Amino acid sequence: MLLGITPPGTFQDPIYAVVALLTSLVLFLPRIRRLLMWDQRLYDLVLLIMDSAGLGIFTVAGIRIAYEHAARPTLFLLVFVGVVTGVGGGVLYSVAQGAGDGARARSAFSTALAAAAVTAAVLAVLATLFLRPLAFALGADGTNIGMVLEYGSYMAHFAPVFLFSTFLQAFVRNDRDPKRAMAAVLGGAVLNIIFDYIFIFHLDMGMAGGAAATVMGNTLTVLLLLTHFLSAGNGLRFSRKAVSRKMLGQILPCGAPSFLIEGAAGIITFSFNHQLLRYIGRGGVVIYSVIANCALVCMSLFNGVSQAAQPVLAANYGAKLYGRVYAVRRMGILTVLAFGVLLASTAYWMPQVLIGLFVEPDAALLAEGVPVLRTYFPAFVPMGLNLFFSTYFQSVVRPVPSLTVTVLRGIALPLLFVLALPALFGGQAIWLAVPLTELATLVAGLVLLRRVRLA
Repeated sequence: MLLGITPPGTFQDPIYAVVALLTSLVLFLPRIRRLLMWDQRLYDLVLLIMDSAGLGIFTVAGIRIAYEHAARPTLFLLVFVGVVTGVGGGVLYSVAQGAGDGARARSAFSTALAAAAVTAAVLAVLATLFLRPLAFALGADGTNIGMVLEYGSYMAHFAPVFLFSTFLQAFVRNDRDPKRAMAAVLGGAVLNIIFDYIFIFHLDMGMAGGAAATVMGNTLTVLLLLTHFLSAGNGLRFSRKAVSRKMLGQILPCGAPSFLIEGAAGIITFSFNHQLLRYIGRGGVVIYSVIANCALVCMSLFNGVSQAAQPVLAANYGAKLYGRVYAVRRMGILTVLAFGVLLASTAYWMPQVLIGLFVEPDAALLAEGVPVLRTYFPAFVPMGLNLFFSTYFQSVVRPVPSLTVTVLRGIALPLLFVLALPALFGGQAIWLAVPLTELATLVAGLVLLRRVRLA
């Protein structure tokens, strides 16, 4: 809405609400539930796919907001700390729980919580004191500094809310309560949308209204997640004595790949845009905007599969139930492979529709864009596998292979191909950069997968 796309799609077409309501009613029918529960493996597969799709949808909102509002001066660091400590600590927590090591699980949670709390407080103070110079350092200028400060002040003052929204999602999910985590994210997102509409359009609060709505949405998410600590199944216990510097050293590398997966999209987008303007022109940037939006959706689905499988993989790895680990890994691989093939095929049977979703194409844009989509979209097949491999290595506490896959596909190879291909083979060769990146990373990932032994 802040970009002028108003009113939101949810308010434009009642079909969104109708589909959600009908789907819920159908799935709660006793006959449908008995059919799904008839075969436990079928039920697990359906549940994995549905969780993956749901997590992917929620991830779209977070990635898209971060991508489109890069001038928010504190959100980047808050997400970084929340993801690193939450996912890294959550992995180690699940492994310890699976192994029946309550003391180690408590240490993982306590250390991650302490690190997140201290960092949130420090960031909030620094961002409040140095908000203006920090905004200029991160790209603001005289034309937008007012809006950046208006929005950024909320990010600074409510830093702990944003950090713990991400942090608690990871831990609650890993503490075998994924439904509560999903409900909390959904509740916060709905409240955010509602108050965005009220504050910005009815109360004319501008950027401050959007920021206030974001704070309210994340606050509700945190409050809903906190109810997990009152539940009978809560296993999260903080102990000051359990905080460990050694554990922190294990948490950070375990969580870093998850953040790099998210942050790599920005690096690829920046380098692509720079080279496209140099070798192809603004038409290439328009086409890439379509691809980038499609890629956000695809990556979110793949991340959804990975994050749905992560607690199960980590818990069974900790319990040394390696047969289950391999079974979940196989299910995850087949799921992302199916998603990848389906998504890649859309470039061949509905490319004009994809382009029309994001821009108003003319004949020239379609003539140039359709071949590009058909060159780029096959990358979604190895992309899903690479993202899943990275999370799998995280879940079985192999941070080096996980970081290797993430750095290869997120930083090293894209930069190499984006810079080298158009210089050597002409501007159109740039569209091969991501397919070649994902393919080369897949080869490396398969080699690492064969070398990693769980027993």
